[in-house]
Amino acid sequence: MLAAALQASRRDTLATFAACEAALGAGLPVPQRACLNPPLWELGHLGWFQDWWGHRLPPSQRAQGAAADPHTPRRPAVAVHARADADALYDSGRVPHATRWQLPLPDAEATRAELARGLQRTLALLADLRDDMPEDMPADLSDDLTTDLTAATAPAATDAALYFFRLVLLHEDMHHEAAVYMAQSLGVDLPDARWQPRCRPGPLRNLHFAAGPHRLGHVGPGFAFDNELGAHRVDLPATRIDHQAVRWAEFLPFVDAGGYDNPRWWTDAGWRWRQHAGLHLPAVLRREGAAWQRRTGSRWQPLQPDEPACHLSAHEARAWCAWAGRRLPTEAEWERAASQGGSDFLWGDVWEWTASAFAPYPGFVAHPYRDYSAPWFDGRPVLRGASWATQPRMVHLRYRNYFDADRIDVPAGFRSCTLG
Repeated sequence: MLAAALQASRRDTLATFAACEAALGAGLPVPQRACLNPPLWELGHLGWFQDWWGHRLPPSQRAQGAAADPHTPRRPAVAVHARADADALYDSGRVPHATRWQLPLPDAEATRAELARGLQRTLALLADLRDDMPEDMPADLSDDLTTDLTAATAPAATDAALYFFRLVLLHEDMHHEAAVYMAQSLGVDLPDARWQPRCRPGPLRNLHFAAGPHRLGHVGPGFAFDNELGAHRVDLPATRIDHQAVRWAEFLPFVDAGGYDNPRWWTDAGWRWRQHAGLHLPAVLRREGAAWQRRTGSRWQPLQPDEPACHLSAHEARAWCAWAGRRLPTEAEWERAASQGGSDFLWGDVWEWTASAFAPYPGFVAHPYRDYSAPWFDGRPVLRGASWATQPRMVHLRYRNYFDADRIDVPAGFRSCTLG
């Protein structure tokens, strides 16, 4: 199942890259912005990351999984890649973002060829590992690639051995989602219907959860990112929370009421952001007479009021809540509702801003990929859930996302709670 998922992830990576290549032309030029990367760099980085934590990591360390030493000497790049300078090109921890537009990157054909060779190296390592699995390991765990790989059905003893294979899979899945919303911001049309918003009929209704404890964080076997570990008890108040994310049908009355031009509804930081951005309505919308339109790739199309409001900053989410007399949930309130609400609690349509700052859980220990969590414990908000651009196997109720509050390129929205 893991081998099949790695191959499926790569097919999606290459298909989205091909759509960008067709739309942007030779060299795939993109403007230099903080929220973008050159698509050629993104593609090469995926292959580099897969080899860095796979073929170039000594087997004795790879077998230790999350306990591996990230500073252990690696096999030299020239022993694996066609280029000896792969580290200087693609190591995101050492290559400053602003310099990636000036790097002497291989062209698309050469990069795709190296990715194909790298994937074969990874699959060979995984095949060797399979030969060492316990005899009572299920022979066919699942043919469904949407199966949640974070909740392992394999014996817990295999979690360490599978750790880096799962890491490189989920890393590529995350980069694919970023490629989808980068394509949206660049006006690139993606033909795959999977990466499109879906409608949710209304109206909004409140789900009630009584005051009580909740165990926040990951427990049990399977894969978890380091920021999800350290499960601990939190005592939560009684909460009335929206059963689904706020839709355009609920958000647009705020716009029509002049909400974007009234500082009363905005925090000080939010109002400064709104003024700097120069927005008087959501960035992906425009009004044609009395009709609203939403930008999708290169096209403007009629707005579907039942779609969850999306590409909103945390500032916009907070302003709507202030106008509506509501508030954002904490991440613990969100996770309790997702874990206890069953089919009544609908999620996975948009990443959802919460009122919680991204911070380590008790006893946090960084995993070998040191740049994943610790550098971002800086007060930025936590987002929970998943979006229409998220790979289904990434959808997990304990997954913690985190972006700056002013990001509007991310497919993010929100749900709200009653006050008090």
